[in-house]
Amino acid sequence: MARPGRMASPFHLACGLALSIFLTATTATQALADKRVALVIGISRYQSVPRLANPGNDATAVSDAFRRIGFDAVELHQDLGVSDMRRAVRTFAETAADADMAVVYYAGHGIEVDGVNYLIPADAKLVSDFDVEDEAIPLDRILQAINPARRLHLVILDACRDNPFSEKMKRSVATRSIGRGLAKIEPATPDTLIAFAARAGAVASDGDGDHSPFSTALLRQLPTPGLDIRLVLGRVRDEVLKSTGGRQEPFVYGSLGGEAVALVPPQEPPPDPNTEARRQYELTAQIGTREAWKAFLAVHGSGIYANFAHAALDKLEDAERARARAEALKRQAEDQATQKTEDLKKQLEEQAARRTEQAKLQISEQARRDLEQERQRLAEQARRELDDARHQLAEAQQRADDASAQVELAKKQAAADAQQQIEAVKRATPPPAEPPPKVAALTPPADPRPSAPPATIDPADIARLLQAHLKRVGCDPGATDGSWNGASQKALDNFNRHAGTRFDVKMASPDALDAVRARPERVCPLVCGNGQRAAGDRCIPISCDGNSVLDSHGTCRKRPEPPPRKPKAVVRREPSERPPAAAPSGDGGCHTFNGKQYCQ
Repeated sequence: MARPGRMASPFHLACGLALSIFLTATTATQALADKRVALVIGISRYQSVPRLANPGNDATAVSDAFRRIGFDAVELHQDLGVSDMRRAVRTFAETAADADMAVVYYAGHGIEVDGVNYLIPADAKLVSDFDVEDEAIPLDRILQAINPARRLHLVILDACRDNPFSEKMKRSVATRSIGRGLAKIEPATPDTLIAFAARAGAVASDGDGDHSPFSTALLRQLPTPGLDIRLVLGRVRDEVLKSTGGRQEPFVYGSLGGEAVALVPPQEPPPDPNTEARRQYELTAQIGTREAWKAFLAVHGSGIYANFAHAALDKLEDAERARARAEALKRQAEDQATQKTEDLKKQLEEQAARRTEQAKLQISEQARRDLEQERQRLAEQARRELDDARHQLAEAQQRADDASAQVELAKKQAAADAQQQIEAVKRATPPPAEPPPKVAALTPPADPRPSAPPATIDPADIARLLQAHLKRVGCDPGATDGSWNGASQKALDNFNRHAGTRFDVKMASPDALDAVRARPERVCPLVCGNGQRAAGDRCIPISCDGNSVLDSHGTCRKRPEPPPRKPKAVVRREPSERPPAAAPSGDGGCHTFNGKQYCQ
């Protein structure tokens, strides 16, 4: 196992794959180790009542079906007398003692007396109800015989036919009941199922063809690979109901646990020869460098993924050539700007020297003024030409930056094309079936062949890709330079909180990269500053209408009303107090009346 903070090496990846294959093979081997045994009895030729047409055919066909689906032991008996039938049950009890699954199938007559179900041998006469215990086999003895099996006890009874013994049988006790069909039963042992051809108290048809309706449906559904026995019996019920027009309904008594129990192991899907190549192609596409593609082609030189790798490598090399041309143009522009600057400087120096010589010959003030004007003109011209050179240099730099952006875009496009090709192959190639739940039997998988170690992955490339995808889903890590710093760790922690993941933020792992790349939309919410609001994927200033103002919390609130203006005090005077007309005085037109001073 790789230490935290470091990428798993090719050795660790190969060891993990080998361990997974080993565990799968071990589970399948254990399932195949389950021992399955079956006892099949068919009674057609009854000596005291008319014979039945189909039990013998049904028993033979069912025993052949058990052998085809790989049962370890299948015992078939036809037209047994009571002694031979007891002996067959006793012998099968020894066979089932060390088995995982024990199945008993019986086709013939059955009878219910006082709530107890019996299977009737070929030599039974059953003159009276007192003879049942001696001349018939109780169903409880069958259940006792298969009880030692470890995982499944299954009894299938096609014995609910209309029984002629019950009509001729004398009653030794008046209160003793003889039912029609078989009686309902509740198994006392766990993991036990008892399937009746018809519901308790009802009768089943023997059929007009080679098999009874119940056995016909059973033979059709029983060989289904990987199907749980409960679903097998459920499908048999549906088919019998349909074929008999609803007159006969098979019924199952007992229960099993939550684990699937199948009599036939599931079919293993054919191995995909491109599984390892596809996995390594995905890792290489995530890195996207020329060295990674060459390392992939060194291991997988042919096949569909090799063709994809060649196409991606060609696109990457075209992008690198375009970047080289852009770099050459940039250097050429820089050299031209430098040369032009040097030429201009030299020209200015030469012109200044000539003007100086001319100034020495002229001593008049006008000559000196002309010289100064010429110098200013030359200086202005030099500034303009220097600005032109700088502008050309800036344009060259912009072209170089555009070329670098095209290279990065080509890399991203190559990675996107590779991902689309992966998805196309995945859709074209049937996905490997998920490992089925633990069942009674499985087919052992083919021996895994050793695979070449995957290409080495640079942790800085993974970090750079993870930073770019974090920024795409709104969890900004800052610079996407492949340096896994505090800002990148904070961005991955923010993604964990909003995406419900638990990746280690201290390292840029391929699992984290796959999880972030799988998100097509923003994950981390957009956070805007005070006075701003989110509009799509950007923040814009909050604007309020004319009746509102923006408060300190960034919320528009109603503009406060201005305080009311205080009214000016009005002095009311009596007519007697009305001041007389002011007389001119030397103090600015002011005079005194009733102790108050008035001024014009």
